[in-house]
Amino acid sequence: MRILITNDDGITAPGLVVLEAIANDLAGPTGEVWVVAPAFEQSGVGHCINYVHPTLMTQMGTRRFAAEGSPADCVLIAVHDIMADCPPDLVLSGVNRGNNSAENTLYSGTIGGAMEAALQGFPAIAMSQYYGPANRDLDEPFEASAQHGADVLRRILAATPVETHDYPLFYNVNFPPVAGADVQGIQLAAQGRRPGVVFGTQAHTAPSGRRFSWISGGDQQVKTAPGSDAAVNLEGYISVTPMRADLTAHDVMDSLKGIST
Repeated sequence: MRILITNDDGITAPGLVVLEAIANDLAGPTGEVWVVAPAFEQSGVGHCINYVHPTLMTQMGTRRFAAEGSPADCVLIAVHDIMADCPPDLVLSGVNRGNNSAENTLYSGTIGGAMEAALQGFPAIAMSQYYGPANRDLDEPFEASAQHGADVLRRILAATPVETHDYPLFYNVNFPPVAGADVQGIQLAAQGRRPGVVFGTQAHTAPSGRRFSWISGGDQQVKTAPGSDAAVNLEGYISVTPMRADLTAHDVMDSLKGIST
């Protein structure tokens, strides 16, 4: 198996090391793992692409490249340039430092990389490691994803149905904020929403008198609805959420028919 990996934390991120190990386990001794990752951290860029200026690429080693762009840029560069003659069988994005459950999914560059891979016609899985009091001070905060990642991916790939949808399937996997031995299992879970949790800003005035704002997140220990992603993560389970890039609110299409002329 030939696997392409990317992330949004950057090519030097510890989560990418974890993902490389997972990918090498999946690829096997005769497979290949290619790394095309952002040269610098790209957290929160979502599905952004550098549409108005070129993206510098630097080869860092054998099958290893850094790109001065977003995770989606990295996927595009990989499949249309670097790997154009040897396309991947699978694209993995992560392992993100911090969860991409619930509303975080909408902002995530990790998700953006997997989404772009799916739109390009490749099987794709995003992976993120939830942080919390039970794992953030461990010697290896990524312990849950490192120990269980390869098994989860094998289960997903074995169960994925044949696709006929216009917007291809991809997956969002979040590992719980616990030590590897304390993982309770795997739960198929819908994307949730943490009640009352939104991004905000913190305003600061620099010594020069200029005003700046820092973007700040909300409490990540708030549970979503029972059975949804962040809820099962906080109960010690790995969440697996099948996704598509279709943003249509299908549930209200019938009730809005009256606006058509």
